[in-house]
Amino acid sequence: MRGSDDHTEHLFSYLSPEQRIPADHPLRAIRQMTDDALRELSGDFAAVYSDFGRPSIPPEQLLRALMLQILYTVRSERLLMEQLQYNLLFRWFVGLSMDDPVWDHSVFSKNRDRLLDGDLAARFFRAVRTQAETARLMSDEHFTVDGTLLEAWASHKSLRRRDGDAAEPPPDDPGNPSVNFRGERRSNATHRSTSDPDARLYRKAEGQPSKLAYLGHVVTENRHGLIVDAEVTLATGFGEREAATAMLRGLPPKRGRTVGGDKNYDTREFVATMRRVGLTPHVAQYPTTLRRKSAIDGRTTRHPGYAISQRKRKLVEEGFGWMKTVGGLRKLHHRGVALVRWVFTFHAAAYNLVRMRTLLQPT
Repeated sequence: MRGSDDHTEHLFSYLSPEQRIPADHPLRAIRQMTDDALRELSGDFAAVYSDFGRPSIPPEQLLRALMLQILYTVRSERLLMEQLQYNLLFRWFVGLSMDDPVWDHSVFSKNRDRLLDGDLAARFFRAVRTQAETARLMSDEHFTVDGTLLEAWASHKSLRRRDGDAAEPPPDDPGNPSVNFRGERRSNATHRSTSDPDARLYRKAEGQPSKLAYLGHVVTENRHGLIVDAEVTLATGFGEREAATAMLRGLPPKRGRTVGGDKNYDTREFVATMRRVGLTPHVAQYPTTLRRKSAIDGRTTRHPGYAISQRKRKLVEEGFGWMKTVGGLRKLHHRGVALVRWVFTFHAAAYNLVRMRTLLQPT
């Protein structure tokens, strides 16, 4: 018998969002780990919110919404709020019932400074890392360090001379001016972006164009490629090694620890610093030339562990690839080094949650 295609509106629903989400849905495990981490931040939330006044939107819901934006590659908060309006899965994850109103997208902008001042992204990241350590998913002996280019939300048209050259003609179109900088030498010493003053001109390699960018850095462990620490710095030629040194100094002391890296870390200063802090540098050797030779020799490379570190260090690229493709960090949507650091750290926590869900699921 053919069913009827009548469209009837039901006044009541007898199934809650919790009942509609499959028991084996991938988001269930991520929601549980996220809630565990947010419970540890309860005291931090209380410290950044006032004790009186009108109740705010719970910061736990804001952070869960931002987590969904990363996991499902939602381009903006406007689109995220649109999804929350009709997407039952999103409502369940955030913690909204079917009848709860969806807040305005500007709530994120208004609360971002509060979340930034409380350094809640770093605290959330550490809470997630603690869960991985408790589950014995992380190695405490063998690590890898690397950095990646984060393209800033600014264009070359926004570059202006630092000395405020009055000879520059007024723009023909203030919104999208025509700029001819052919033959003009531009550098970080002479020019600065008006859109994002913290962004720096940076070229990844010879023959590649310079871009306004930041540098994102991570330390990963070599067992499963989970991120141990994350940092963002200005895009400079020494940023990767300086950030790596700062992050690796914070590791607890232990004999036999190693740190892998690419050829960019093969410098005498970095290798000597790693040995002083008790880490054996397993960095890739720079090709020997008349002007430069590798800072490590056969005393390090002859051991089987060196070859293992070189193979395992490629795991760090999986994290960068995930954050740029799924997480949408190929082109930043935020400005200022403090905010970019907050966003990058939160993406690192999201990547760890996805990896942990995969590693902890029953086989």
